[in-house]
Amino acid sequence: MNIDWLEDYLALIEAGGFARAAERRAMTQPTFSRRIRALEDWVGVTLIDRGTHTMRLTPAGESFKSVAEQATRRLQLGREQARAVGKASSETLRFAATHALSLTFFPNWLRHLEKDEPATVTVELTADHMVACERLMIEGRAQFLLCHHHGAVPTRFGRDFRSVVLGGDVLLPVISPQLAAETEPEKAPQLALSPESGMGRILMAAWAVSGRAPPSMPVFTSHLASVLTAMARNGRGVAWTALSLVKEDIETGTLMRAGAPEQDVPIEIRLWRPAARQSPAAETLWSKILKSQKSDSPA
Repeated sequence: MNIDWLEDYLALIEAGGFARAAERRAMTQPTFSRRIRALEDWVGVTLIDRGTHTMRLTPAGESFKSVAEQATRRLQLGREQARAVGKASSETLRFAATHALSLTFFPNWLRHLEKDEPATVTVELTADHMVACERLMIEGRAQFLLCHHHGAVPTRFGRDFRSVVLGGDVLLPVISPQLAAETEPEKAPQLALSPESGMGRILMAAWAVSGRAPPSMPVFTSHLASVLTAMARNGRGVAWTALSLVKEDIETGTLMRAGAPEQDVPIEIRLWRPAARQSPAAETLWSKILKSQKSDSPA
């Protein structure tokens, strides 16, 4: 069934005759009549009483009139809504970011990127653990992924994806001064990152390379480094976390290092994207990011 047939049918009812309806629909009367016949064949009953001089609907035609009106109205509304969604989608930048970077890195980075030319599109950010963020990218529900990266950790992104390094961070163990005064960091309760955490995966891989054993029996586990950091502030144990999350704590004495700097694990902050061409807004942003990287590089 062709949607145009419904519009022909409603035009015929409004015009009150085949000749006027055909003219309004910009076609010859024989063509218009054939289309009305095609609609009747599809419905399976006669809709127009052709035994009279004036155009008149059969009882079935009267019944089908409301159906045609509702169908065309709903299709028109549906088309308009789909176009609106499509327009919004093309003008929306969809980011996925790990929790820590959504708090410590993303806001300032975006502001720096927009300092000369404010964004005219909607920015949508989904913060989650690394496994969930990877899933968003693989399934095409995010255009960009902001996460920590370490060379020892394989990613799910092959040649179908590209990435750029935006900065760096450090993973280090921290402890509250009060707990450190009571026990040695090695003997203190251990607060561990879960395997779903990107930082947790990096730590496990880095420790495997260096031969360091992970905590055997942590007293608390979470995929949120911010939660482990808060637990460490409360004196609950030693937490491995990102320097960007605890730099101020260390400077003010709320937390202190629980190990030598040689134990630190340097990590990258990377932005991933699909290699395939994306929306104009996404491609414009990517070009701006690459240009910003070049301008920020030392001469």
